[in-house]
Amino acid sequence: MNYTTLLEEVKQYALHFFKSHEENPFLYHNQDHTEQVVKAATQMASYYQLNDRDVFIVLTAAWFHDMGYYTGPAEGHEKNAADLAAVFLRQHGVDEADITEVQQCIMATCMNGQTPAGLKAQIVTDADLFHWGTDDFAERNKLMRKEAEARLNKKISKEDWQRGTIKLLSSHHFKTTYGQQILEPKKQKNLEKLRMKFEEEATPINISTKPVSLPEAVTSKKTKDRPEKGVETMFRISSGNNQRLSDMADNKAHIMISTTSIILSVILSVLLRKLEDNPHLIIPTMLLLVVCVTTMVFAILATRPNLSDGTFTQQDIDNKKVNLLFFGNFYRMSYDEYANGMNAMMNDRDFLYGSLTKDVYSQGVVLSRKYRLLRKAYDIFMFGIVLSVVAFAFATIIFGH
Repeated sequence: MNYTTLLEEVKQYALHFFKSHEENPFLYHNQDHTEQVVKAATQMASYYQLNDRDVFIVLTAAWFHDMGYYTGPAEGHEKNAADLAAVFLRQHGVDEADITEVQQCIMATCMNGQTPAGLKAQIVTDADLFHWGTDDFAERNKLMRKEAEARLNKKISKEDWQRGTIKLLSSHHFKTTYGQQILEPKKQKNLEKLRMKFEEEATPINISTKPVSLPEAVTSKKTKDRPEKGVETMFRISSGNNQRLSDMADNKAHIMISTTSIILSVILSVLLRKLEDNPHLIIPTMLLLVVCVTTMVFAILATRPNLSDGTFTQQDIDNKKVNLLFFGNFYRMSYDEYANGMNAMMNDRDFLYGSLTKDVYSQGVVLSRKYRLLRKAYDIFMFGIVLSVVAFAFATIIFGH
């Protein structure tokens, strides 16, 4: 079966379909949106290097996925679109297995909170909402609101629409790794902009004749003016920097362990056997042996993990004393206990930011210990290796003959 030729026929059918239904006032679910979905699906299909058959299934589903709006009510339009696709594909002699997969991909665009089965269906689902992770989000969202008002024949307030959109974007997750890695960051930025706009426009100004105490006013202003995005960026950068410093410390410790291991292997396999014939090398050899062993011990201590008991109590949650972001504080707890604790933390902004603060602080404490031990290891090795070389040279010159 020539999927490339068949796909071109699907495209021509779709374009003719939309042209013949121009009287329907769909401002969002129209040919423009469909072509954007096809373009996004093509982009992701290329990213995953799909074969011709899979590309045909994905793009056919993308062309048909919103045609159901023109043949029936908005509710259940996915089923109508899937039926249209099946009729067209059967007329063109497409295998039933291919038709079934096309229908499954179309039905996957139904926003029911379930994860579509299979990569092809996930690609179509993410392509349908591709604009959520692009700069076109604001403009497309306005068109969606206008279409909803025309379809429902009623005015939807800007506040209600923004509230619903925020809820929708907050609960949404891209299904493909492409969407999660490439589209999700921009989607989060769009969501943050929408939240800020909603708070600015929807929060009424409270005019009260009651006197407001200065401390409360100052506290409220500071809380309101604090840039939430800036705080999150600060925590992300701090945690990332600490992680990189920790990796650097581990690498330096590994270098020191490897170096001293090589020297020790030479001492034990070569020098010790020659000490009987060269007694003047006993002291320099023992000095070098002690230096290497001591250095290795400090380097190992710098990378040696330290775990707490891995448990917490409900009182710790209530008092906001436990840091659930570090596995060492919960690895012995049951999942339900941990999930309850995480829910409590996510629903309490002070608890959440307090945990992030503790996490960054704890990373700093661990880093301080690592670098102190690592510095001692390097100091011992540096001065010890110099003394050992001097001792070997002195013993060889004075007693070697």
